[in-house]
Amino acid sequence: MESRFDDITAVILVGGKSRRMGMDKAFLEIDGVPMIERVLTVCREAFDRVIMVGDRAERFAAYGLPIHGDIFPGSALGGLYTGLLRAATPYVFAAACDLPFPSGAVARHLASRRHGFDAVVPKSADGFEPLFAVYARRCLKSMRHFLEHGNYRIYDLYRELNVRYEPMEALERLAGDERALINVNTPEEFVRIGGKMELRQGGGLRSGAPTDGC
Repeated sequence: MESRFDDITAVILVGGKSRRMGMDKAFLEIDGVPMIERVLTVCREAFDRVIMVGDRAERFAAYGLPIHGDIFPGSALGGLYTGLLRAATPYVFAAACDLPFPSGAVARHLASRRHGFDAVVPKSADGFEPLFAVYARRCLKSMRHFLEHGNYRIYDLYRELNVRYEPMEALERLAGDERALINVNTPEEFVRIGGKMELRQGGGLRSGAPTDGC
């Protein structure tokens, strides 16, 4: 049986704005499954503890998870800080709520590489993927310093941390899917990967959601 990493809490960030998409990305569907549920499935399979961070608890109440409001609203770094502070474990696995093809194999691999590092982050020639990554509680002091001084750039934070960078190409091979770490931000990008621009009906989730999603 695969390890479930009982020293890691999965933190799903649900506080983004979806401005370029024009509707709540978290509930847009790929093959009939909302992106939030794709991320949630991966997190629940790998980690015993799962929480959400964001200021829209009513939108996600149907999933029955603890939801913590952002201490420093308005940025992904603020969400990471809140997740680390609220988690009862030495590490968190942070995941955006709107990844279309999240990989459990990649999540477990990143988690397995955590020891001795402040963070484990996918990296490619084009940049980093900070919201499918592992962070240690010892990041809290540096994160708070950045937030209190108005610097919300996670990439800048990495210069203050001991980060293990994992090559994105190798992670894609591990997942068996070159889309495992992609993000989509516009309707055109979403349709290009096979998504449908409509929100799920029923199940406690409203159609026509406001544009304040992930």
